[in-house]
Amino acid sequence: MIVWLNGTHGVGKTTTGALLQQLIPDSRVFDAEKVGETLMNITPGLPETDNFQHWPPWRPLVVETARRVLDYTGGTLVMPMTVLVERYWREISSGLAEHSIPVRHVVLHADRSTLRARIAGDTVLGPDSPFRLRYLEPYAEAARTWLHAEAEVVDTTRLTPAQTARQIASGCG
Repeated sequence: MIVWLNGTHGVGKTTTGALLQQLIPDSRVFDAEKVGETLMNITPGLPETDNFQHWPPWRPLVVETARRVLDYTGGTLVMPMTVLVERYWREISSGLAEHSIPVRHVVLHADRSTLRARIAGDTVLGPDSPFRLRYLEPYAEAARTWLHAEAEVVDTTRLTPAQTARQIASGCG
C-alpha cells in the first residue's frame, strides 16, 4: 500500500513522512521528487518548465517506480509529495489503481499564518523560501476546489510532526 502525504511545501510532509515510516512496520519512504530530479539531470535538458511535474514522463514514472518497489519489497511506501494539479493526481492515482495498489491519500494542512511562520523559520531551504511561498495560493485553490474532497485531511496547525505521524499511523493497520 501507499500512504501519500500531500499538502503545500513547508507543511511538514518530509519530516512527518520520516517519523511515520518508523511507526509503520515494513515501510519505506519514497520521495517522488527524486524521479523529477532524475528528469532534470537529462542532458540536453527537457523542455523548460518551472515544475518537473509538468513533464509528461514524471507521473507514469512515479507510478512505475512505486509499483516496482512494492513488487520487490512489499509493505508500505510512505510518499511525501505535493501534487496540486488535479489532473496529475488523477493520472497518478488511476495508474496505481490499475496495478491494484491501495493508496491512503492524506493531506497535511495548516492555516495560512502557521504555514507562513513555518516557512519563515525553515532551516532546509532557508527563511522565507520564495519557492515555498509561491505555492501557498495554488495550495489554497486546490484545497478549495478538489484536494480536500479527495483525501483525509489532517490539520497540523497545532500538532507537532510526531503527533501528526502518530495520528496517521493510528489509521494504518
